[in-house]
Amino acid sequence: MPEITSPLISVDWLQRHLGDPNLVILDASVPPVVPGFQALNAGATFRAIPGARRFDYDKTICKPGTSLPHMMPTAEHFQQEVRKLGINRDSVIVVYDDVGVYASPRAWWMFRAMGHAAVAVLDGGLPAWIDAGLPVTDSLASAAQGDFVASLDPDLFCDFEVVLAALDDSSCQILDARSAGRFHGTAPEPRPGMRSGHMPNAKNLPFPDVLEGGRMKPVAELQSLFANLAQPEQRVITSCGSGLTACVLTLAANLAGYNRLSVYDGSWAEWGAPGHLPVVTD
Repeated sequence: MPEITSPLISVDWLQRHLGDPNLVILDASVPPVVPGFQALNAGATFRAIPGARRFDYDKTICKPGTSLPHMMPTAEHFQQEVRKLGINRDSVIVVYDDVGVYASPRAWWMFRAMGHAAVAVLDGGLPAWIDAGLPVTDSLASAAQGDFVASLDPDLFCDFEVVLAALDDSSCQILDARSAGRFHGTAPEPRPGMRSGHMPNAKNLPFPDVLEGGRMKPVAELQSLFANLAQPEQRVITSCGSGLTACVLTLAANLAGYNRLSVYDGSWAEWGAPGHLPVVTD
């Protein structure tokens, strides 16, 4: 049985364990909306790692009936949907996306939040797999019903009330994964009607800053990046436009040795909407 010892695994590791019976590979791709990021499967040709199953947190494994994008579902909903994917309590899960490291960290964090520790992100995703000359298929797989059990840790995703309380709490640090332009209110928000700027006392770490060539930067570089933004003992709350690339920062922080981590699920789609939540531009 393969063993996950890091939240980030290489294509070499995945190739070695490809036939292991407990291994589950999930394609968690979401079309990128950030300039400069492109999806391999945006065109007519579809490619997948052999045996991969579709983990769709944008339309299926998400909270129904909300205007906010891909919000976390209940434990019951999550459990029901991932059992349909053939995922079991003892499954060793590798998630990837077709951009590199973009959408897959959110899937990783969702499983962590639902109590499953044996899960990792494929560094470089599908592009790295293809660049290594490894085989692909033109379709996704399915599997018999699994026995996965979800147990939500409410601290790993948080709502606006938690963020509001954290703004002036020295034991917390909010990190915003959006671009510097959006953070400072000099670039428009992609969602109509959103206010420009950021939360008071938040710090900006655009998520591409933790990446290099579609992969995560080395741990030493990540540690250096985060050392200038937050202390290891602080609770680090990440935010972005919709709670997706915030998870890229959460993965990077985890690799850098930070353990008190939380993702603001509503992110700017909720906070930046017209209303009473405080927004600054300085």
